[in-house]
Amino acid sequence: MTVVRTGPTFSIQDIPFSRRGSWFSISPVVAAHTHATDLHLVSHQTGMHPVLRLTPDTDTATVTATAALVTWRHGDGLVELTYDGTDTVRLRGRGLGLRITAAQDTLTPFSGTYLYADPVVDAYVFTSYETGRRYRVTPLAGDVRAVGTTALGTAERAVSLPADQPWEIAVEEYETARRPYPAGRDFDQLVRSLVTEFAGFVDTLAPWRSAETPAAELAAYVLWSATVTPAGFLTRPAVLMSKHWMNKVWSWDHCFNALALAAADPDLAWDQFLLPFDHQDPTGALPDSVAHSEVLHNYVKPPVHGWALRQLRRRMSRPLSRDELSDAYQRLARWTTFWLDHRRVPGHQLPHYQHGNDSGWDNATTFDDDRVIETPDLAALLLLQLHQLADLAAELRQPEAAARWSQLAADIHAALLDELWDGQRFTSRGARDGNRRPSTSLLDLMPIVLGAALPTDVSAALAGALKRHLTAYGLATEPVDSPHYLADGYWRGPIWAPATVLIEDGLRRAGHIGLADEVSQRFRALCEKSGFAENFDAETGTGLRDRAYTWTASAYLLLSTPLPPLPRVHRVHPSHRVHRVDQEVLVWGALSGDQNFLINAVGGGGGWGRC
Repeated sequence: MTVVRTGPTFSIQDIPFSRRGSWFSISPVVAAHTHATDLHLVSHQTGMHPVLRLTPDTDTATVTATAALVTWRHGDGLVELTYDGTDTVRLRGRGLGLRITAAQDTLTPFSGTYLYADPVVDAYVFTSYETGRRYRVTPLAGDVRAVGTTALGTAERAVSLPADQPWEIAVEEYETARRPYPAGRDFDQLVRSLVTEFAGFVDTLAPWRSAETPAAELAAYVLWSATVTPAGFLTRPAVLMSKHWMNKVWSWDHCFNALALAAADPDLAWDQFLLPFDHQDPTGALPDSVAHSEVLHNYVKPPVHGWALRQLRRRMSRPLSRDELSDAYQRLARWTTFWLDHRRVPGHQLPHYQHGNDSGWDNATTFDDDRVIETPDLAALLLLQLHQLADLAAELRQPEAAARWSQLAADIHAALLDELWDGQRFTSRGARDGNRRPSTSLLDLMPIVLGAALPTDVSAALAGALKRHLTAYGLATEPVDSPHYLADGYWRGPIWAPATVLIEDGLRRAGHIGLADEVSQRFRALCEKSGFAENFDAETGTGLRDRAYTWTASAYLLLSTPLPPLPRVHRVHPSHRVHRVDQEVLVWGALSGDQNFLINAVGGGGGWGRC
């Protein structure tokens, strides 16, 4: 038996073992915040369901995991597991036995997991009531035995692999029937193939990685292993937020994964961006989340998509076609119109959230006194989206639409400053009573995403206020000296990836380069110390909640990826209409004279133009 190891080594307690395309993983995490003592084959179709429990003969075996291999080791005994395609795992052992049992509790005496010996092929099959799928164990070598075949109720159902002789099996997930597992597939070759596939992904995703970005390879694994093939309501290849219990796509999380993939796999990145838009409702609203077997519309998520599209086009390794641009414009316009038509009180310029969950910052202190509020982050993100729509309309040669979006942006920009800025910081406002509601949440500082579009004094005040949130590990969502601060309080203290990325980008575009660098460096160091958790304790840096969250891995990659600076306009004729967004400038309308100027092409790139 040749032991092959390569790629990043990680704790399987924190990061599940899986591969790109697979809908199941190997993990001890069997429910929200629940670790089992043994590893399980965990399905992510129809929810999160531990299906098979993998128990070595001894409870003192040590487990190690790399990108291509899981190993149990006890003395000279060894069990190894790798993938063969997306729906099959191979296991082999020597000097260490393994027991495979049904993981689910029996629902009734006549339901639950069932085990039978297949009379057509030499194999044992578990059927899962929870996933609606079958899991076939095919012996390839050794004395493989089963107990509890045809048993119902509480009787034990298990397949046993011996410790006293080498053994090997394949475990396949399928729906109703499939051909016998093909003989002759070499275990070591399967490992090498998986190693090669992952290495190619890493080399494409992070060719810039070095000793200064030591977590880049593991971040790539988190993204690669959380990707699933189209199935159910996920009609495109999808990067789940995790292959732990957060096994969905939420309608803002996906943007950060799209950005991280943009250069390496632009088609997969574009699928990530568009995935929630496939479930846009008739009003234009995006769903709260999409999973294999459900689409939830109980909440929405913030309109981060205009900002994301601009970033995406800058990072993608291929240009979007005109058809793709037109499609994106229509979808983004409907999403924006939802906020303008259905989330603005009559006579108000500013849109409102109906609950903290709409903002993505579920329990931030901004929402303590009221849930239905007009907030500065929402106005700022919608402004960026309106600017993006104006740019797209101009690019698609729709000048009247471009002017309309620009006017809407101007109106909301003015209302943001007139109605929510108190001279020192932004506040929220009750959508019903109009009363201002100040808080100490980082959410109230999010208008920094407007970058250079903010007045200089406002930008400086926001940058100064952000320093109160900056700990040794990054930006706390509630200052640690706040009476409302909670170390594991979700959005009431912990450090989060999306807020970090948005604020870092806004600071940089506003000219606060030193502070942007500091925010970036501290967050990257945090990931290198504590991995890619859903969020982090702001004072200790400890990873919290789900420990294998893809938007955190994507944030690390985004902040580590070197990008050329945005070009700036050097000279524009004073009679021309100029639409400025952050540090980018789009010029349209008739140009008089014979002017040379530097223009930033919409979506990225720059160069001298002559009109």
